Amino acid sequence: MISDTCKPRRPRPGFTLIELLVVIAIIAVLIALLLPAVQAAREAARRAQCVNNLKQLGIALHNYADNNNTFPPFSVLPRTRTAQPWSALARLLPYVEQGALASLIKFSSDYEFPMNPTVAAVRVSVFVCPSEINDRPRPTATLTYYPSNYAFNGGTWFFYDPVQDQAGDGAFAPNRAMTMASVVDGLSNTLGVSETKAYQPNVWDSQLPATVGVAPPATPTALTNFMGSGTFDANGHTEWIEGDIHETGFTTTFTPNTKVPYTTGGLTYDVDLTSMRDGESITLPTYGAVTARSFHPGGVNSLLLDGSVRFVKSTIALPVWRALGTRGGSEVISEY
Repeated sequence: MISDTCKPRRPRPGFTLIELLVVIAIIAVLIALLLPAVQAAREAARRAQCVNNLKQLGIALHNYADNNNTFPPFSVLPRTRTAQPWSALARLLPYVEQGALASLIKFSSDYEFPMNPTVAAVRVSVFVCPSEINDRPRPTATLTYYPSNYAFNGGTWFFYDPVQDQAGDGAFAPNRAMTMASVVDGLSNTLGVSETKAYQPNVWDSQLPATVGVAPPATPTALTNFMGSGTFDANGHTEWIEGDIHETGFTTTFTPNTKVPYTTGGLTYDVDLTSMRDGESITLPTYGAVTARSFHPGGVNSLLLDGSVRFVKSTIALPVWRALGTRGGSEVISEY
């Protein structure tokens, strides 16, 4: 009789090393194929939510116009002193289901936003694109701010002159509440709101140009002539509450997502330029090369004044983009 211990053992089924490596390779290939599709689906969802945010702002603008017979002013600036004015976004709060927050503001007496620091720190979800990678507050020594990704059309380049109370060619400007009739290019041919990036690096108070009537630069290289000794920081578009072109505005100096290189401290940044922050001087004009930017590949979502939302490609021709930025240029706008 043969004992059990002497019986030959049958080999247990299992993977060889080569088979295991083949399975791992197949899984890696599947992941590599699937991951871009998942990322694309997520980006499509984020982009759709961004479009919805802009549509809500479009409805808010038209409801504001129905109640006031005008669109909101970009800001209201006194001409005899410097000021930190409320933004047009603040004026839209009652129309984006933020009535409780709006009730904290008394525009007739609280002329400037630092008078109400509670409001400045609030995150308003409709003001933030879901693709924004810097969705976070910005605390300072005096106030805590929250960013916005949606900015109002301030025109081509020149924005405001406090001496003559002269405004630029955009749909929104300081001390102007535009009527629909004043947008003679037509609401469907004029930009209202477009995307910008939070914590945008920018150069401000370069004090150049120092006079009105200076033509916009044709290229980012030409813009460097106006940077002078301006101050650099990376805090553009971090204050939805402030009526300042580099916080809640954009211009069409350059097409969407145009890179404007600026080197400081051994690092190169993609910057905006504001010659003089509006409200910070009663003698110098404000020019801005404040570019529409987004994290959506290939372009930006933009709201036209008729309430429609378009995805504008970064490759749009500069003359067409600038024509969309003017309220009364009478330009013929081709398909874009």
